[in-house]
Amino acid sequence: MECISVFDMLKIGVGPSSSHTLGPWRSAERWIKHLKEKSLFDKIDTVKVDLYGSLSLTGRGHVTDLAIILGLSGTDPEIIPIEQITSIVDRVKNSGKLNFGNNKLIQFNSQSAIVFNREFLPYHSNGIKFTGLNNNMKISSEIYYSIGGGFVVQKERKNSKRKDILYNAFPFPIQNARELEMYCKEENATISEIVLENEKSLRSEKIIDSELKRVWETMLECMYIGCHTEGTLPGGLNVRRRAFDMHEKLIGEIPYNNPQEWLESIRTTEVKFRQILKWVSCFALSVNEVNASLGRVVTAPTNGSAGVVPAVLMYYLVIENHEGSFEHIKKFLLVAGEIGSIVKKGATISAAMGGCQAEIGVSSAMAAGALTELLGGSPEQVLIASEIAMEHHLGLTCDPIGGLVQIPCIERNAMGAIKAINAAELAMESDVNNVKVPFDKVVSTMWQTSLDMNTKYKETSEGGLAISVNISDC
Repeated sequence: MECISVFDMLKIGVGPSSSHTLGPWRSAERWIKHLKEKSLFDKIDTVKVDLYGSLSLTGRGHVTDLAIILGLSGTDPEIIPIEQITSIVDRVKNSGKLNFGNNKLIQFNSQSAIVFNREFLPYHSNGIKFTGLNNNMKISSEIYYSIGGGFVVQKERKNSKRKDILYNAFPFPIQNARELEMYCKEENATISEIVLENEKSLRSEKIIDSELKRVWETMLECMYIGCHTEGTLPGGLNVRRRAFDMHEKLIGEIPYNNPQEWLESIRTTEVKFRQILKWVSCFALSVNEVNASLGRVVTAPTNGSAGVVPAVLMYYLVIENHEGSFEHIKKFLLVAGEIGSIVKKGATISAAMGGCQAEIGVSSAMAAGALTELLGGSPEQVLIASEIAMEHHLGLTCDPIGGLVQIPCIERNAMGAIKAINAAELAMESDVNNVKVPFDKVVSTMWQTSLDMNTKYKETSEGGLAISVNISDC
């Protein structure tokens, strides 16, 4: 049984895409680690990288080539100073040399060393092959698959759900929602309490709290940066940032100096009823505008859908409960992470496999369930909320214009956040003894829909808005 930690679902990384940026970045790191373990690293003097399927078709818009350069350079997406990214990549492109693994300089022509192949590898849409050479003789060749949410595997899908380290120590191993609900009943516990016990089998609660605080602080800082940055997003579509203008109109003249003071200032502001949706949209847009500009975000469960969970959590803190504390944030993130992991086990969180229903749909389900627990909902109501949110994203395609995580991606985060809040409200009024569609059923339906969906609607920029809208008109 696959056991996924909350911190697997909520990863800190760099935008714009968890599958097309973070995944290839981590793949490069894993390959370098493999080379060192096999005593092959020192033998390599040149590197070739082949991208396949969706990684090739939308890789340029998702800056997959930049991510590969950064990964091969030995940088870490969690801690690399964002302002250094451009200089590192430019140095490699201009010099034709790469500081391989941050250890030695090798020849690297980024134009010829990274090859965009249109064909698909058989096991997953996001395939990447690293080849290491010495005097043009192959030393190593490894294929990795970026399967969504920053997860990287080397096996076909039927085995890809097995992590390198299986968390067999989980006291409550959960494969689906039915099992989660059963544990809650047997233990007379909330979902967050069950998930916390699983996490405590891996690390101390002190470390859990510390890491969850780091996740939340990254989310909060991301929203803060997005709300205070104006201008146009990179990539050529000339998309104007909207969070800045929305925030300026909403916040007024209240003083603050940092993200935490900003949060407190919003909580003390009288928010009129018609402003609630504007605030939620502003929070969601801010995150994904940062994501679109190679900023640091938290996958939830992916970069492209990173704005939904923090926007709904902010909604709870600034609208529902002004006294909300870290304990509330902790519960929210634990529940959200578990809902996301259930979908990953039963379906997919990769838009290249399932379309945008696998990203925005899943993030909306995560946020809806988490909000429901904080509103006092039972475990059954939490799962009802997640089902409602997921159900109303079924069939959503991934058709980014220009292969960029901008149109329609950024707005979809605002819509997903609003749907999550609505789903939570509906769940709180639902009869838990009269559930027509269990959460597990909607997860399996989403996977079947993914299988039936035409490939051109799965993050290839070969269908939908991606071809019906002329980029030059943007």
